[in-house]
Amino acid sequence: MRILIVADIHANWPALKAINENFDVCLFLGDLVDYGLEPAPCIEWIRQNATYAVRGNHDHGVAQNVKVVGRNGFKYLTGVTRQLTMERVSAQDRRFLGSMPVTKRIAVENTRFLMVHASPRDPLDEYAIADVDFWQRRLQDVDAQVICVGHTHHPYVLEVGDKLIINPGSVGQPRDGDPRASYAIIDNQRVELKRIEYPVEETVQTVQESPLPEPAKALLVEVFRTGGLAKPDSGKQKADTPSTLRPAG
Repeated sequence: MRILIVADIHANWPALKAINENFDVCLFLGDLVDYGLEPAPCIEWIRQNATYAVRGNHDHGVAQNVKVVGRNGFKYLTGVTRQLTMERVSAQDRRFLGSMPVTKRIAVENTRFLMVHASPRDPLDEYAIADVDFWQRRLQDVDAQVICVGHTHHPYVLEVGDKLIINPGSVGQPRDGDPRASYAIIDNQRVELKRIEYPVEETVQTVQESPLPEPAKALLVEVFRTGGLAKPDSGKQKADTPSTLRPAG
């Protein structure tokens, strides 16, 4: 059984379509929209390929037409790109975003998975770092062996007691200093964090040709090209380093 895990695509179609993996099951952990400017093909890819999917905070915001106003950083970028996102998705797309559950429990080959975008305590918004103490407090009542999360845009695999936390990082907007698309593969009970180069300049061109304000264009281009604006995460695991998926006894 080969499982592809993707999260935080953020409407970056060149990044998503660069992933060329064979898989039996695809898990999507939320945030199809905002920041990038090609939401429609990304939504369609997930609709066609994701076996199981959960909603992210940006998916929720677009589905509910939530206006965001911010002066700095990613809140500012959310606000200015949200307007274009609303113009570039159909009513059917918005219904799909809103139809994804906030949490999903599944079983794959006798292993129990919990899928959330952020954390079991706050599925949409909590920033879940790669820290054992942080996770121990959030797993006390979680009846799953593998917990799959996104939201941080930092990939990591973390063992907490008899449970395994997998964050595949961000496909469309990595923020860990590596601009390559990030995702995870589980193959024969082995977890591997993977990175792949994609034609970043195609994404940049879409941004530069858009009606976004110039400050937003400059900030987005910097993030896409450098994987910047994120604090170093000392707990993240190096990509391409396999870990063993150890189901609880």
